[in-house]
Amino acid sequence: MKLNERSLAFYATCDSPADNAGFLYKRGERHTAYHRRWFVLKGNMLFYFEERESREPVGVIVLEGCTVELCDSAEEFAFAIRFGGTKSRTYVLAAESQAAMESWVKSLSRASFDYMRLVVRELEKQLEEMLWGPASGCGGCRQLPGSWKPKPSGPERSPERLPALPPILPKENGCAVWNNVSGVDPPPDTSICSGYDSEGNSQPPPLPPRSRVSSSEAGSAGAAAAESPSTFCRLHERYGQEVARLRQDWLERRRGPRP
Repeated sequence: MKLNERSLAFYATCDSPADNAGFLYKRGERHTAYHRRWFVLKGNMLFYFEERESREPVGVIVLEGCTVELCDSAEEFAFAIRFGGTKSRTYVLAAESQAAMESWVKSLSRASFDYMRLVVRELEKQLEEMLWGPASGCGGCRQLPGSWKPKPSGPERSPERLPALPPILPKENGCAVWNNVSGVDPPPDTSICSGYDSEGNSQPPPLPPRSRVSSSEAGSAGAAAAESPSTFCRLHERYGQEVARLRQDWLERRRGPRP
């Protein structure tokens, strides 16, 4: 893999958030002495600097095809980064505390692209199980959500044996009459004043005329409303007669006294 040193140096020192950072002791390749270095983990690249304020990294470790494991060393809290192959180098690092070592081992083990690919596959699998359910005997076949239909648990019924739908409840003044029980006489036909015409089209219910009614008439009207389901029709007829009588009186007064 070809790496651009200038691009790597910029990426190592830019303001992008780091996955982990801190001081570690790094054992030399030729000399077994440990040197304290500042390490910065970004993605699958582990940069190390001589000092924390250094502008350029001393080196970089690409964390692909490697394993992170604890190892025996003269330094306490030591762990190693091992790569496959006979000529591959093994990086031995040591942390300053047990908590720091566990944090570095965990973050370095999750930094490789292979690990991220496994995580993405697992998340995709969980998402598919949430959307489609676990794979059944159909070989994991998929169907669109709109085309999926649950199978009935009991035996299938033919369309002829299905129970008939209940009839449409009769309406009075735009409201359904709920005392439509079998065995009880149906309410009288109120299609004229129920807000529906003969063809079943909805119409706004007529408004009763405004008039002053005595307390006795109001009480009798309330009692009649409680007795019969066609109360509105009776009230409409009663008030209509009163309006007709008032209109007749008005026409006679307008014509004047008869000679």
